[in-house]
Amino acid sequence: MSALLLTALVVPSVQARDTIAAYPLLPPSYSSIKVFDNKGRFVGRLLPEKRYWVTIDRIPSFLQKAVVAVEDARFYEHNGIDVRGIARALVKDVVKGRMAEGGSTITQQLIKNKFLSSEKSIDRKLKEGMMAMDFEKKYSKKQILEMYFNEIYYGNGAWGIAQAARIYFDKTPQELSEAECALLAGVPKNPGRYNPLGKGADVAKRRAVVLKRMAELKIITPRQQQRLKAQRVAVTRSGQGSYYLAHIKSKLIEQFGPQVMEQGGLEVTAAMDLELQKLAEKTVRDGVKRISPQLEGALLCMDTATGDVLAAVGGTDYARSPYNRAFFAKRQPGSTIKPLIYAAALEKGITAGSIWSDAPAAYNRGNGEVWRPLNYGHEQYGELSLRQALAYSNNVITVKLLDTVGVPYFVDFAGRVGLPMRGENGLSLALGSDEVTLSELVRGYTPFATGGNRPEPRTIIRIYDRNRRTWIENPSAVTPVLSPATAYITSQMLKDVMTYGTAKGLKKFSQLHPAAGKTGTTDDYRDAWFVGYTPGIITGVWLGYDKPRPGGRGFTGGAVAAPIWERFMRQAVTSRPAADFQKPAMVVSATIDPATGYLAAPGCPDKREEFFIPGTEPTEFCPKHSNGMLNRSFAPPAPPEREPVQPGQESVQEEQPGEPQQ
Repeated sequence: MSALLLTALVVPSVQARDTIAAYPLLPPSYSSIKVFDNKGRFVGRLLPEKRYWVTIDRIPSFLQKAVVAVEDARFYEHNGIDVRGIARALVKDVVKGRMAEGGSTITQQLIKNKFLSSEKSIDRKLKEGMMAMDFEKKYSKKQILEMYFNEIYYGNGAWGIAQAARIYFDKTPQELSEAECALLAGVPKNPGRYNPLGKGADVAKRRAVVLKRMAELKIITPRQQQRLKAQRVAVTRSGQGSYYLAHIKSKLIEQFGPQVMEQGGLEVTAAMDLELQKLAEKTVRDGVKRISPQLEGALLCMDTATGDVLAAVGGTDYARSPYNRAFFAKRQPGSTIKPLIYAAALEKGITAGSIWSDAPAAYNRGNGEVWRPLNYGHEQYGELSLRQALAYSNNVITVKLLDTVGVPYFVDFAGRVGLPMRGENGLSLALGSDEVTLSELVRGYTPFATGGNRPEPRTIIRIYDRNRRTWIENPSAVTPVLSPATAYITSQMLKDVMTYGTAKGLKKFSQLHPAAGKTGTTDDYRDAWFVGYTPGIITGVWLGYDKPRPGGRGFTGGAVAAPIWERFMRQAVTSRPAADFQKPAMVVSATIDPATGYLAAPGCPDKREEFFIPGTEPTEFCPKHSNGMLNRSFAPPAPPEREPVQPGQESVQEEQPGEPQQ
């Protein structure tokens, strides 16, 4: 008794309020935002983040009776403390030899949830009891029950009956059926175990306890008990494609403002293909897990014709980390930037068959600093055609090529295809020194697959407003940004990456499904990329650590990102025809000696067909294997002369054909 009196002195009394609602009242006609994929399949719901208050008259009488029956049968008789319940709990404490949670009334549970911690101690129980009795003096039973329903936790982030009804059944509380009420009435005992999304056997067992108790108290008849016990309850499952849904949410807020989430009432047709989304999530999760549990990954798949984002995975586990790495994480792209430099060179009149040397070169950076780009592993291969240099991801030649094209021209070119670049990075842009998102990188590659057209990425196709009964269409937007000839020739060069270059492990796939792509690996193996495409679908993959750190030797685009790309694409392309890239009429072809870049002479030991933009094709035969020495007027201009410099900084590295492949 003395302890209770002491507690009464130190616990402030609860002050009565004119209104007991602690949150905005739940709108009477709210309905969630529903998202469907491009085939009309239900994906998930977008729910408001605010908590809402439900007045007692909007809470079904059956639910009120069920909760009182199972939680506090003498609720309307006691003054906040159930003496018999406490005595029963004390007996359990003695038997179990520890502090139990039994004996708490609805009022005590409310006090604990609203004002106190879950600490199991005598002191906390005493405070809880005194405050409960004070509550009973200040508020009516009806008000206390209303507060209880709005403050109690129902699991899965659902605080209060408004959120519980919405999350589990997509309803307002007054719309709940008796069977649904019986299910929710059992949740507060153990929200993590008995919530409707919990283990089926546990949930059903707890509902049976609720119904049995209601029958014992003659609130329902035995016949009602059996009927409700046998009745199946359809629970709205958690949404699929969490990263994609989160992006849809951000696009809706961007278009309509943050209030759209509270208003609800929309049906969104997403560009997503639900089956591809599930496949993408599993492929990224399984592929990353094989390497390291701390590693992260992202994948984005897009329809090349429309820009529809068919699948987007921003990480391995949305519940653990909702940060969307597919759309927002900016990382250095490594050598995945190189195809854009080679495409810019084609538009400048340089050809895929032209011969370049990877002899060392040094560049003054100012302030006495010198930069000497190096190939992966510091190898030197001598003279290569640009086609070979791209397939082998040759660093030195790419830097020389960018120097010839000019950084300002390339920055403008990259912006045109959809990849923003910063010119202040200078020639290091050739090795991926700027930062891009996976979404931006995929968009930048898309014109190669489409004959020069750049579709804007689209995640929402249309929106239906159920309240106003109106439609909002979001048509695809496509802009010509490249000549069809440049796009086609670049794709033909990137085909070689997958047959003998840095992604030669994809050779079998490319033989079955004509495809092109490029690997990328940044300095110290921090980021691994692969972006590849067929004529109809393009997919990009990124792997790395959120806090950048080396992945270890062998952590390259060809070794870790390309296999994930292949596992996804093998299934993604099954419903699409295995069509090849269409050759534009403006592209000319010629049989050349790949070692010299000239037209192949009868005596040339190696010959291959090469593609050219009209006016850039060679017109003279190979001087090594024919009579006379002929000039190569189509050869690229020589790199500008450089003053002698001292040894300096090395470059970002990139994989070469000798690297480990899968």
